[in-house]
Amino acid sequence: MQVGVISDTHGLVRPEAIAALEGSELILHAGDIGKPEVLEQLKTIAPVIAVRGNNDTGEWAKAIPDRETIAIEGLSVHLLHIATDLDFNPQTAGVQIVISGHSHKPSIKDLNGVLFLNPGSAGPRRFKLPVTIAQLQITGTSANAEIVQLAV
Repeated sequence: MQVGVISDTHGLVRPEAIAALEGSELILHAGDIGKPEVLEQLKTIAPVIAVRGNNDTGEWAKAIPDRETIAIEGLSVHLLHIATDLDFNPQTAGVQIVISGHSHKPSIKDLNGVLFLNPGSAGPRRFKLPVTIAQLQITGTSANAEIVQLAV
């Protein structure tokens, strides 16, 4: 399954992000969505699962959970906005992938057999950080992640 991973849009859905997410069978948004229209735009590509970020406030954001654990193929994926808010050991909880945003810094790390993925920020550029999303390919019980830098 091809999973598009995006975070920290802060209300901005760039055409480059839409193009990079084309072909996704599912899109995960790791928070700081910015406004509900962002999710509506992403849903035109694929189903979307999103969590609320620290900047997602207002009535529209109340219905969005601050964290979510889902099964994709044969893997358990935990989605939250701020990685340091992770309050359990994913390895002992049977979670194979942890996805977060917040830092705007894209990263892929394997820690004790758990894949930690931060797609970076696809919204307004912050500091001199790149504008990125991630692609996650899940086949059965294996996952491969890639950071995709957007040409903006």
